Amino acid sequence: MAFINCSDLVLGYDNNVVSRDINFSVKEGDYLCILGENGAGKSTLMKTLLHLIEPVSGKIVYGDGLKPYEIGYLPQQSPVQRDFPASVFEVVLSGCLSKLKNRFFYSSVEKNTAQENMEKLEIWHLREKSYRNLSGGQQQRVLLARALCATSKLLILDEPVSGLDPKVTLNFYEMVKKLNSNGLTVIMVSHDFDAAMSYADTILHIGSRQLYFGKVQDYRNSEAYKIFSTFGGV
Repeated sequence: MAFINCSDLVLGYDNNVVSRDINFSVKEGDYLCILGENGAGKSTLMKTLLHLIEPVSGKIVYGDGLKPYEIGYLPQQSPVQRDFPASVFEVVLSGCLSKLKNRFFYSSVEKNTAQENMEKLEIWHLREKSYRNLSGGQQQRVLLARALCATSKLLILDEPVSGLDPKVTLNFYEMVKKLNSNGLTVIMVSHDFDAAMSYADTILHIGSRQLYFGKVQDYRNSEAYKIFSTFGGV
């Protein structure tokens, strides 16, 4: 059974529809990249999968024991969030918040999880630094480590390299691909057409309706690919 199965989804806010006829599934180990023009509903779809908003209509079924709160999420950052006055370790550890339940303090297990993820992403040496004083690339590593604290199953990334320089962007993509190769399922929203074709194994292309869902190699022969590649994405 798939981790996530979406049937006949209609996406929108306050009954204002932005995209319809969304049908796709995500299996364990997949790397799905979601493409589409600005305003096509990509971020709305991510928030719907996370139960932050409800679909206008349609169904989302979670399988293989996956719960919505077990999904790691790396959202787009606002300027206010980039200036957050906390230590790097505190930011990463906050990814364990959903595991506290009725407790007021983090356990040694959760603190060890935070350390392990920071070491995995090579940012443990930054643990005592203020998050607001880090570079954009370092901040994204911190937020990725935080997302990994919430999950060992499924990671959702919404435009994770926005504002990063080409070298840092490449390093970030390689890091995410390594996590996927080690068994983590990845869903990434992107406007980076070349990265989607290079790193993902499955493509979901949406506009006012779903335009394509399937393997990368088949996407190259689709009408959606011809249109999107002609304009170089957005």
